[in-house]
Amino acid sequence: MRLSRLFLLLLFAGLLLPVLTVLGAWLQWDARSAEVLQGMLSTVLPDYAVSSLVLCAWVLVGVVSMGTVSAVAVTLFEFRGRRLLEWALLLPLAMPAYVVAYAYTDFLQFSGPAQSWMRQQWGWQGRVLPEIRSLWGAACVLALTLYPYVYLLARSALAERATHLMEAARLLGAPLSRRIRAVALPLARPAIAAGTALALMETLADYGVSSYFGVQTFTTGIYKAWLVMEDRIAAAQLATVLLVVVVAVLLVERRAQSRLRFASSRSMDRAREAQPVRLHGAAQVLAQVLCLMPVLLGFVVPVILLLQALGSSGDALDWPWGRFLAWTWNSFRLGLMTAVVAVAVASWLAFEARRQPRGPVPWAVQGAGLGYAVPGAVIVVGLLLPVGWVQSRWPDWGVGAWVTATLLGLLWAYLVRFVAVALQSVQSGYARIPHSFDESARMLGTSWFRLWRAVHWPLMRRPVVAGVLLVLVDVMKELPANLVLRPFNTDTLAVMAYQLARDERLGEAALPSLALVLVGLIPVMLLSRALRRPAA
Repeated sequence: MRLSRLFLLLLFAGLLLPVLTVLGAWLQWDARSAEVLQGMLSTVLPDYAVSSLVLCAWVLVGVVSMGTVSAVAVTLFEFRGRRLLEWALLLPLAMPAYVVAYAYTDFLQFSGPAQSWMRQQWGWQGRVLPEIRSLWGAACVLALTLYPYVYLLARSALAERATHLMEAARLLGAPLSRRIRAVALPLARPAIAAGTALALMETLADYGVSSYFGVQTFTTGIYKAWLVMEDRIAAAQLATVLLVVVVAVLLVERRAQSRLRFASSRSMDRAREAQPVRLHGAAQVLAQVLCLMPVLLGFVVPVILLLQALGSSGDALDWPWGRFLAWTWNSFRLGLMTAVVAVAVASWLAFEARRQPRGPVPWAVQGAGLGYAVPGAVIVVGLLLPVGWVQSRWPDWGVGAWVTATLLGLLWAYLVRFVAVALQSVQSGYARIPHSFDESARMLGTSWFRLWRAVHWPLMRRPVVAGVLLVLVDVMKELPANLVLRPFNTDTLAVMAYQLARDERLGEAALPSLALVLVGLIPVMLLSRALRRPAA
């Protein structure tokens, strides 16, 4: 027992090390640090704060409007094409935001096909459309790829009781607008808040879109302070500010999640008996348009633009296919290694929390899951700071080479970031295993290891496989940690798509981008299948 707790403590320390290191950077306060911070306050820090705040505000408006409207439409109303749109609205989850940015930039920029056609068609001069590489452009791209968070949670909340309660309100004489305003939306409010918080955390953690569009956010500022200014203390202090904001958003999300309630099976049966409102005529067309536009703009149009760029560029296939296969293999290898280790760690943590429901173990498990809320930029800074400190004092140990010249540092960063994804999947599987199984096995003298191998594991295979797939896809799409920590000759699809698009070689960037989209469809299909499965 003591040995198990010791290993748990070491694992917990390793997963929280980046956060603790970033916070500990303030302990190195001296005259030079004060001068750097004062310079940042008078120059770049206000711009970072304003840009990040405005970006989050616009993304908030976008994800709440698109996610809520689409969830209300497909849950409370019946119209032609509703069943198709139910799962199609999840497709933008498969699109990395920076891939959407590449596609729209090439199409909407000054020399792109859209503005060139408008100038030729109507004889206009100069710029016809606003500059896509701007703050509003980044907000539109992020909103189009992140609204499914709100849609997914709001749809689940509305599907539980909203249809049944709206039917009761209709029998009491309430008009449709009042039923939606006074019944449906209050029921979905905690879910909307939770989905919005998740979208805002992804916005704050974004690097690909902000960097490609030249938007000065906290995340891009951290990388500039570290790589351009070569000031690790300034980078850590910026990361601290971002970390505080992310923790505040996380607390909002946790509070909203705690207010979510799940209907009993009896109420679910009554909800399934109540039928959605049937739409006809103009109302049906409006619902179809409102649900179809996010899918078209967030998935269909970017995929078409990438396919067109791939087919029309004469240089797109000039480079050897071996390089593309090498990028794919590196991405898959890193993703699979991380997924296996993350699921193994998550399985052990969840098993320990089930075995010891009281004491420090549940707190350690909750703390290990906080890494997903930490932006990749903060994790990178938090890992490199202690490595540099150890390397400067004991250079013969070669710690810096182990972390930056091998896959160790990258896998470490991945685990800190994505073990929460595996933990969520594994814990959802444990929630379906009654505790009476454990009690019966223990009364028969079964050891804890045999209990896990003979009872838990056969019932946990599906959640474990789902966790492996989710972590695999997240790692393959991860950009910030790859850019800084990858060793030589280990370029991935995400890194090459970013670098080729940054060099204005979209025809070549289209192929790795489409490969990432294809991989991202895996969890979307699994999620859609789970949502269509009737409740037990």
